[in-house]
Amino acid sequence: MLSRIPGSAGVVHPVTPWASSVLRTPCATVESFDAELARLVEDMFATMYAEDGVGLAANQIGVGLRVFVYDCPDDEDERHLGHVVNPVLVEADGVVVAGEEGCLSLPGLRAQTPRPDRAVVRGQDLTGAAIEIEGTGFFARCLLHETAHLDGGVFLDELGGWRRARARRAMRRAEWYVPAVEGRHDA
Repeated sequence: MLSRIPGSAGVVHPVTPWASSVLRTPCATVESFDAELARLVEDMFATMYAEDGVGLAANQIGVGLRVFVYDCPDDEDERHLGHVVNPVLVEADGVVVAGEEGCLSLPGLRAQTPRPDRAVVRGQDLTGAAIEIEGTGFFARCLLHETAHLDGGVFLDELGGWRRARARRAMRRAEWYVPAVEGRHDA
């Protein structure tokens, strides 16, 4: 069960680097809504806060399950705090805005990434009950970013042209960079 302050009883895990196969592979559906799932969510909050993130997907700590947590403001500075198990993006619409985006699995790398200004995600909570979350502005960006992680994507996949080329050059200069595994692209 989640503690009163999410993450306060959790264990901080190392963040999975971008080249790890678990980060680039679609995650499995959660089928057991039990204490182990609650522990995972608690650890994910602890890790997200320790890394100063606004969202974190389970595969970012090496767990290939469809779960993400968030503590993210929208463009009106309203705080959104929670988790989603088995999220599915059901709507992504509105004006497409290129906003600065980064990722805990690609530390220090940031790029103006185009995303729709509104997103709706359906999933479940820790008990298996159905939930639906709608976000606009920066919170929509967070929902889209974390859902994409669970599908095996990273924000660099959304870039094209010169933005993608610039991000790839910056990535190759980063101290954490490792070449992609043979047969895979590097972003």
